[in-house]
Amino acid sequence: MALARTLAVALAGLDGRVVEVECDIAGGLPGITFTGRADSSVVESRDRLRAAVVNSGIEWPNRKITVALLPADVPKSGARFDVAIAVAVLAAAGQIPTEPITGTAWIAGLGLDGRLRSVTGVLPAVLAARGRHVRRVVVATANAAEAALVTGVDVRVADTLGDIVAALRGDGPPLANGAPVDAEPDRPGAPDLADVAGQIGAKRALEIAAAGGHHLYMVGSPGAGKTMLAERLPGLLPPLSDEAALEVTAVHSVAGLLDEHARLVRRAPMQAPHHTATMAALVGGGANLARPGAISLAHHGVLFLDEASEFAPSSLDALRQPLESGFVVLHRAGGTVRYPARLQLVLATNPCPCARRASECVCVAQAKRRHTQRLSGPLMDRIDLRVQVEPVPRADLIDPAAHRETSTVIAARVASARAAAEQRWRTTRWRLNGEVPGSLLRSAPWLLDRRTLRPVEQWLERGVLSARGFDRVLRLAWTIADLAGRAAPSAQDVSEALFFRTGQVDSWAA
Repeated sequence: MALARTLAVALAGLDGRVVEVECDIAGGLPGITFTGRADSSVVESRDRLRAAVVNSGIEWPNRKITVALLPADVPKSGARFDVAIAVAVLAAAGQIPTEPITGTAWIAGLGLDGRLRSVTGVLPAVLAARGRHVRRVVVATANAAEAALVTGVDVRVADTLGDIVAALRGDGPPLANGAPVDAEPDRPGAPDLADVAGQIGAKRALEIAAAGGHHLYMVGSPGAGKTMLAERLPGLLPPLSDEAALEVTAVHSVAGLLDEHARLVRRAPMQAPHHTATMAALVGGGANLARPGAISLAHHGVLFLDEASEFAPSSLDALRQPLESGFVVLHRAGGTVRYPARLQLVLATNPCPCARRASECVCVAQAKRRHTQRLSGPLMDRIDLRVQVEPVPRADLIDPAAHRETSTVIAARVASARAAAEQRWRTTRWRLNGEVPGSLLRSAPWLLDRRTLRPVEQWLERGVLSARGFDRVLRLAWTIADLAGRAAPSAQDVSEALFFRTGQVDSWAA
């Protein structure tokens, strides 16, 4: 038979598209031609495929070979099509049967010796195949554990192209089943909040941030504990749900961060890029189709920007839209990709460029102002909690850690508060108070009475709070109430939320 068909999967970000690989062999000048928006990385596979077939002890058909990758309007790139093309060529040449390959998707690269090579993005690719009712998927051994994370599809594993041909011909054993690895083990030695001396107010802010999914800004002199606090935030967050774990693992798969023992990422991830990171490193970028950046790798987790004032202002402002929408859309010449970016942003910075104590500061007012203005107003308006982290007093520093609350104790309160919020918003698409739109909190039955809202309204009338700031104070108040086990925020909860938002105690509430 001169014509054969099989399947592969193309990826654009996390979006997979099942591709039909057609191969036609006809008389004419020997060679292989690709159609269907195959980029240079796919076209360059022609010599690699021939070498892999010959070195596997299989005869290469020296005829005119035409390979069509359909749909023709979907971009195809990378080595993920190698095995599918090789199998289609051999089936069209009559060297393997065509029926077993028709409904199978092949997601692997090929080496010159015929060994199957791992590729990135196997998890979202298998998810896409399952969504199109593909009954069987074949991957390289190095991707077996990752592919097997997807249920409802028959995952098969192969080491070499020769093994595949022997199995299809019936001359060798059938391809082995892929098996998932056990769930992600607990991370030993995770940082404990009990290690942080003093900082009662900052710890309270960290607990509120964890309970409601709020963004946090900390400013204070070096050594006060800003970094220690931020590093302990993931330990206060509950394990990811099945859906969230698949999303996070899929992003890490596309980024090539999963090894051959791939497991579902069950703990909230944390990204802490250096302040020299570029905009592409933060939000995603790269040639052709953009790869995920730090904000997507921190999806359902924490993005910590230490020395935030040292980041390029343009890179920081690029975070504004993803913080609101929960995703980032990247446009490149090769196409458009969309990555999830629902995260908690934690900013930490020194109060001035010299970063010395107030009594020793040598910065002039203009230098301090420039330092502060590197964090733009629109970005800061999206930060729910703002905390001044003061130097630790001697008495707190030498206080035994046994007297401090551990992350385990605080995480239990966080879990209870999140459960209360999830129950409240169960009829909506939101689960955390930090995600709920202000319009919902300002409408019945969630609108608080005027007496409770009086301090917030006063700050709004004075121009200290923007409309967005008003809504964020309401979100904080609901989280504080959840931590206290109250059904609705009290005036005290609102005042505490207002303090963490503005850094000032309202005179009326006091």
